[in-house]
Amino acid sequence: MARKKRAEPGFAEFITLTALMMSLVALSIDTMLPALADIGKELGVHEENTNQLILSILFLGMASGQLLYGPISDSTGRKPAIYLGYALFITGTLFSLVAQNFPVMLAGRFLQGFGTAGPRIVSIAIVRDRYEGSSMARVMSFVMTVFILVPIVAPAIGQGIVVLSGWRAIFGTFLVFALLSIAWFALRQPETLKPENRIPFSFKRMTATIRSILENRSALGYTVTAGLVSGYFLGYLNSAQQIFQEEYALGERFPLYFAALALSIGSASFVNARLLLHHSMQSLSRKALLTIGTLSVAFLLLILLQENHPPLWQLMLYLFLTFFSTGILFGNLNALAMETLGSIAGIGSGIVGSLSTFISLIVGTAIGQSYNGTVLPLTTGFFILSIISLGAMHWAEKEKQLTHHPAD
Repeated sequence: MARKKRAEPGFAEFITLTALMMSLVALSIDTMLPALADIGKELGVHEENTNQLILSILFLGMASGQLLYGPISDSTGRKPAIYLGYALFITGTLFSLVAQNFPVMLAGRFLQGFGTAGPRIVSIAIVRDRYEGSSMARVMSFVMTVFILVPIVAPAIGQGIVVLSGWRAIFGTFLVFALLSIAWFALRQPETLKPENRIPFSFKRMTATIRSILENRSALGYTVTAGLVSGYFLGYLNSAQQIFQEEYALGERFPLYFAALALSIGSASFVNARLLLHHSMQSLSRKALLTIGTLSVAFLLLILLQENHPPLWQLMLYLFLTFFSTGILFGNLNALAMETLGSIAGIGSGIVGSLSTFISLIVGTAIGQSYNGTVLPLTTGFFILSIISLGAMHWAEKEKQLTHHPAD
């Protein structure tokens, strides 16, 4: 008898599973935030801003890994590529768990980042295999809605683990989460790339695809925009612990404030899924960036008028509104960057993700390392990058406008 074809998971299960796998990234970042100072102290770090490298090095690994998983998933199928990513993530987690000095910690974090690139990138390719256009954007928005639950609770979990068992137990939590999510994926998600559609791995094809994407004005422009938006958010992640726990002396209350801001991004992703029924991705993204730029210049003036130290309620209001707009951007920009790459979804998602992550790593690290005990560097970064992002979007859309409205 012929083997019965495995049924695909339903819409809700597919979104939940995809979100959980992509949450490896958020879990690896946000759970660590309350532990940064303790890790740095135990491993001999003397400069506070250096602790931020525990976050930044993970993004470096992720940016490097994303170039690999796309071609692998196109040639072997989506599932083997995700299995490889999980194996590297687990290896890196073990390195960090037993680290006795800062370089070993950073090596483990790099491997974790290299590993998380697998589920992060290939999951998007799986979504692209099943959906396209506005439908893909709606799925990604729902994924982000589930995905955001991790940043909401992760810092509180990290804080609790640090208090009860110390920071090393956080890496034990990573191991459990990784094993559970990969088991669910292996049992429930069938392969979405048919054997006849697979393409043998080739460096020549890879470089040719990179060249074609770099020459694709729409894909490149939206990729740069996504990188800049992720960059200012990484700048926030890098300096959030110092801002809330040191500048505003929130101590163990830090996870509560972080969760409130994460909730703003999650609610925006949910709203975005409904707005897409009546508005284009381009229109929503443009309005979100304009909102961020306007809020940032207004808040900059407030900061300067208050000797670089605004009240906590003003900072929270500014960040809540800014991150709501950022939540609108996340799902839309990724979908826009991938929209014209349907025939090369696997390698395309890898290149798009790698380039945008490298951009975010550079600008986000610069913002974080500029932290000087005030929120001025962070707000300035938000303002500058929102303006540049608008320019990148305009550049990406100009070709499309010319294509649809050629001169007589």
